[in-house]
Amino acid sequence: MKKIQTPLTKEILSTLEVGEKILLSGVIYTGRDAAHKRLIKSLEDNKNAPFQLEGQLIYYVGPTPTPEGAIIGSAGPTTSYRMDEFTPTLLDKGILGTVGKGKRSDYVIESIKNNGAVYFAAVGGTAALMAECVKKCEVIAYEDLGTEAIRRLEVEDMPLIVAVSSKGEDYYKLGRKNYLEMKSR
Repeated sequence: MKKIQTPLTKEILSTLEVGEKILLSGVIYTGRDAAHKRLIKSLEDNKNAPFQLEGQLIYYVGPTPTPEGAIIGSAGPTTSYRMDEFTPTLLDKGILGTVGKGKRSDYVIESIKNNGAVYFAAVGGTAALMAECVKKCEVIAYEDLGTEAIRRLEVEDMPLIVAVSSKGEDYYKLGRKNYLEMKSR
């Protein structure tokens, strides 16, 4: 399994194949619907984002409350298409990766391809496993949003799957096609 370190680069992402399993380490940022709305509004108002966007990765997660003695609560992926309307703008501003679950719209896939970025899928139902990969967690913006605040996470060996490659290949479409071909034999 290939190991990837953040910040991401287009050179590294261009080596990843759709369906490939990777282990991600380094700093990533969290954000869901409400945080994305504020982030986009800030950019539209020519204000700085709460973190440097270039080469970064956003994990679509709203962790549960942190149990005493833990670094973070359960941290499973949320449904990615809810962030589709915001994703092309963030990719154009330098974000090179997103993590979530489920399919992306065709216009997001085209934007991923045009920006040399990648969309990683995290397996739903693995919130406790994903939380174990988080070594440090800090709220950096929009604290009033609670679980949807933007967090800076330091992760180690977070297991992910390349769901949309930098070439625009879509694992969800490819997987369905392969299944139908296998079934017809």
